[in-house]
Parts: sequence; C-alpha cells; structure tokens
Amino acid sequence: MTLIRFSEPFRTHRELPAVQQVLQSPVWHGDGEFTRRATSLLMGITGAGHALLTTSCTHALELAGVLLELGPGDEVICPSFTFSSTATAIAARGATPVLVDVRADTLNIDVAAVEAALTPRTRAVYVVHYGGIAVDVEALAEILEPRGIALVEDNAHGLGGSWRERPLGSFGCLAAQSFHDTKNVTSGEGGALLVNDVQFAERAEVVREKGTNRARFLRGQVDKYTWVDHGSSYLPSDLLAAVLTAQLESFDEIQALRHRVWDAYAEHLPAWAGEVGVDLMSIPEGAGHPAHLYFLMMPSGLDQAGLIGHLRQRDIVAAFHYQALDQAPAGHLLCRTPAPCPVSARASERLVRLPLHAGLSGDDVERILEGVTSYRPRG
Repeated sequence: MTLIRFSEPFRTHRELPAVQQVLQSPVWHGDGEFTRRATSLLMGITGAGHALLTTSCTHALELAGVLLELGPGDEVICPSFTFSSTATAIAARGATPVLVDVRADTLNIDVAAVEAALTPRTRAVYVVHYGGIAVDVEALAEILEPRGIALVEDNAHGLGGSWRERPLGSFGCLAAQSFHDTKNVTSGEGGALLVNDVQFAERAEVVREKGTNRARFLRGQVDKYTWVDHGSSYLPSDLLAAVLTAQLESFDEIQALRHRVWDAYAEHLPAWAGEVGVDLMSIPEGAGHPAHLYFLMMPSGLDQAGLIGHLRQRDIVAAFHYQALDQAPAGHLLCRTPAPCPVSARASERLVRLPLHAGLSGDDVERILEGVTSYRPRG
C-alpha cells in the first residue's frame, strides 16, 4: 500500500523553468529578478507595504528583534505552544521570552494571560496564528497600543488567512512568514519579513544586507555602499526565489487543493468525534483560514500515540505538534513563565495533526478518513 505522507511539497509546472532561467543567467545571488517577482506576489497576497525575503522564518523573527532594538532587560511575551524559533529569536537578542498559555478553542495566545504577564519591561508581544486561525488581534490591540508595546506576528501558518477579510500578517508592525517545505507554498527553506510600519522599512533593508546600504546603492541613491549598522546575511539566493515565485504564482491552485482536503475532514469527522469524545479543529466566525493544518484533540495522551500508531499501521503518517516551551530545558533556562500553561501542556500531549497537502488524492482522503474513524479511544 502506498505511504500517505503527513506533508509533501506540491510541485507545479513552473519550478524547473524558473530555476533553469536563473542558472542560465549571470545572477544567482539574491535580489535578482525572481527575488523581485516573489516579493511583489507576496505583497499582493498579504497587503504588506514592504516585504523582504529571508533565508528562514527564524531569520525574519531575528530581524524583527534587531529592528525593535530588543536587548538585555527587555521582555517579550509569546505563547508556550509554539515552535522554538518564536522564543529563540527573542533570546538571541539577550531579551527574555515570557511564556504564557493559549486558548483551548483555537490554541492561540490567551489575551487575558498576556495582560496578566505585562510588566514595565515588556517591549513586544509575538503572536502565532496557529493553523492560520487569527489571534484575537482587536483585544490585543486594546491592551498593547495604549502602552506602546509592539505586536509582531509569527505568521508561519497564516499565509492566505484573514481576520474579517483583512490578511493575516498585516496587523503587527512586523510579521514573519515561512516557506519551509511543510508550508502551503515553499522554497524548501525560506521566509520573509513583512514591514507594516514604514519607520522600519529602510533599516530593515540595511540589517538584512549585512548592515550595509547596498539596497540604496542598487537604486542609485548612493554612489558606493558601506557598512552602516548592525546586520547579518539574511538574503536568499535567486535560485530559491525562483522556486518561491513558481509556488506563489500557483497560490490559488494550491489553496483550492488544500481546502478540498480540509473540507472533507470537517464534513466527515464530526459524527465519529462526537461519538468517541474527540474535539475537532473549529474556525471562529470572521476568520478565513488557509487550510494549513487540521488537528484532532484526543481524549488522552495514550490516545495521541494510539491514533498515530493506528494510522501508521495503515501506511498513513499523522503527527503530534509542539512540545510546550515552558516544559522544555531551554524554556527553563532562557524564559520566564509567570503562570502555569495547562492548555499548552494538554495540546502537546493530546493533539494529532492529519495529513494535509495539495498532492492528496480523493482516494488518499478516503483512506485517511477510514483510518481515523476506525479508531476507538483507549484512555
């Protein structure tokens, strides 16, 4: 029986010609034709006024920390239920990640927990739109804006998602995107920083280009470029940008295929879930989701392992997700956790993600549904 993978990059007909075009050109480094094309497409999807491709979402988050001038003594609040990059990008600046719990319904950061964790040292809040479902951005804005605290979106899951028809990635002063090969559109590895506050735009170019004003030189604004600020090498090659351009040009096609799978899960699993006590992913009113993932919350940790193993016996790969950062070794070493995070712990122990990618056939989806609904909880 053919293995059904948990995640797999979707190959369009555009990637190879685009890469060949770069290989036949004299420009393989970044900021070539495909960097410009991918950036323009990304700005069109997100509505961002400025966007900079980076070598990873982690680097985009680190770049955000430089632009916010985070440093020792500063605190940045982020969810415990997230990938390590959200916190490591804060800790890399010498600032302290402050870990708070998430909501049980969406697994997004709990606004009440954010408010309780605020101190005079709080400089920013980094939020994750889990599964591409919007964080309660209005409630966050009410507590952050009067205090002058920055909102940064880790939008790794959220490209194509929206809140009340406004694109995710457009709410924070800065937002980070991921193009890892587990994401809806991919360049294998890669990311981007969306700059929604114009005060950061020019400096972001400098920091991304090893601290030089090379971007101004390329635009003819200075006759030579030189080292002017902090920086690092965050710029991906035009080969990666060519793959990303091909993917972004096929964005609507990829999204339609993914939504077909997500919708099948949402249609056919509720009866089984209600019978056996499994909680299903749900979408709040006003949220437009990008079909990035579909999760089940199992009744127990035993059932998390049980369902994953049950499906694996049928050559279907399902997966758990994040391990709560407040329970991780580095979480104890580098972070502050002002209150327990029981929802994050429960999600780490019980959540199962089903296969979801654009290459799944109708027969694949039927096999997955049969596999899931034939499982009976043990806990």
